[in-house]
Amino acid sequence: MELGAIFLILAVLILVGMYLYAPFMSRGRRATANESHEVSSLMAERDRVINSLQELDFDFNLGKIPSEDYPAQRALLLQKGAEILKKLDELSLALTPSLLRQAQDNASPAGRGGSEEDRIEKAVAARRADASAETPQLTDDDIESMLAARRRAHKDKSAGFCPKCGKPIFVSDRFCPACGKSLT
Repeated sequence: MELGAIFLILAVLILVGMYLYAPFMSRGRRATANESHEVSSLMAERDRVINSLQELDFDFNLGKIPSEDYPAQRALLLQKGAEILKKLDELSLALTPSLLRQAQDNASPAGRGGSEEDRIEKAVAARRADASAETPQLTDDDIESMLAARRRAHKDKSAGFCPKCGKPIFVSDRFCPACGKSLT
C-alpha cells in the first residue's frame, strides 16, 4: 500500500470515530441546558411571587383586602417564595461556575444573606424603591394640558371619513388612501 492511501484510510477512521463519539458529547450539553432552563424558570417564578407580594401589599393599603385575610395570604406567598429560593440554592450548588455566574447576574439586588423570607422582603423593598423612583409626580394641571395638546394634535390630523368607502382620511389627503376618490 502506498503512504497516501494509508493516510486517507487513517483520516476516514478518525472522522468516523469523531462522528460516533459526538452523541456522547452532546449529553453533557443537554444536561447543562436543562439545568439552565430550570434555573431560569425558578427565577421567573420567584419574580412572579415578588410581584404578587407587591400587589397584595398595595391592595391591602388601598383597603381592597380585609385585614383578617391579609396575614394568611402574605404568609402563603412568603412560604412559596422561600421554597423557590431553597430550590434555587440547591441547584446553584450543582451548577457549573459559568451558569452560577449567569444566575447571579440575573438575580435581583436582594442579596444572598439571611433567610429566604428576608431575601424576599428585601427584593420586594428594592422593587418598591425602583417603582417609586421611576414615576414622575404630575399635577392635575399638567395632565389636563397634556390631554388638551393631544386632542388638538389629533383634531388637526383627522379630516373625517371618505364619502365613498367610509375609511378615515387626514387633512393632508387629496385622495382617499383606500379607494382613491378625489377629496377636493
